[in-house]
Amino acid sequence: MSTQSRKTPAPDARKTDRRVTRTQKSLRDALHSLIHERDYDSIVIKEILDRANVGRSAFYMHFRDKDELLVHTFHDILGTVRSSRPASGDSQHERLLWFSLPVFEHLDRLRHIGELKLGPKGRAVLHGHLQNALAALITEDVEKHFLASRKAGQIPLDLLVRYIDSTFILVLNWWVENKCPLPPKAVDGLFRSLVMPTLKDISGLQPKGLGSSGMASSAQRRR
Repeated sequence: MSTQSRKTPAPDARKTDRRVTRTQKSLRDALHSLIHERDYDSIVIKEILDRANVGRSAFYMHFRDKDELLVHTFHDILGTVRSSRPASGDSQHERLLWFSLPVFEHLDRLRHIGELKLGPKGRAVLHGHLQNALAALITEDVEKHFLASRKAGQIPLDLLVRYIDSTFILVLNWWVENKCPLPPKAVDGLFRSLVMPTLKDISGLQPKGLGSSGMASSAQRRR
């Protein structure tokens, strides 16, 4: 292929791409600085536009509303998580729960930079987006590592995915809303202690006390 036949972006297209990137970054930075100052619920779009020095029409070219901008502002959380995906040699359960500690660590860094005044609505928007995005990631791993060994009568895989991501968001909400001083690794341990017995049961690795013999002995003690 000759050099002349290679397609390169037109100068105008490159200029437009840079303009779009600059505009989106200005809006993200503006919202991020505002939610360090006061509750997300009380922030209106005009304040974001004034802080970013961006026009209203330009805002609506990129974002539907401030909720979509909020999600976009914290989208790098998932970029950080994806880069932490473990190698295939890790244990089956680790390949399923690999996302949890990186997310807790990333949010902990944000908490130490300065308190984010997200408010109930802001947390609901952000955590709802995070839950849906994690569901997609977990589904990939469940289908890859559990589908082949799944037996009839076990928990449906889509229900398993929802159980894992909703439990994660439950622990995350508890940690953030209560301003819990526990470090990320300890919070991650709490999350794993909630979901690991179910994962071991599905994979046939019964946790202590939950196997058939354990259940039988428990039943005998109740008699």
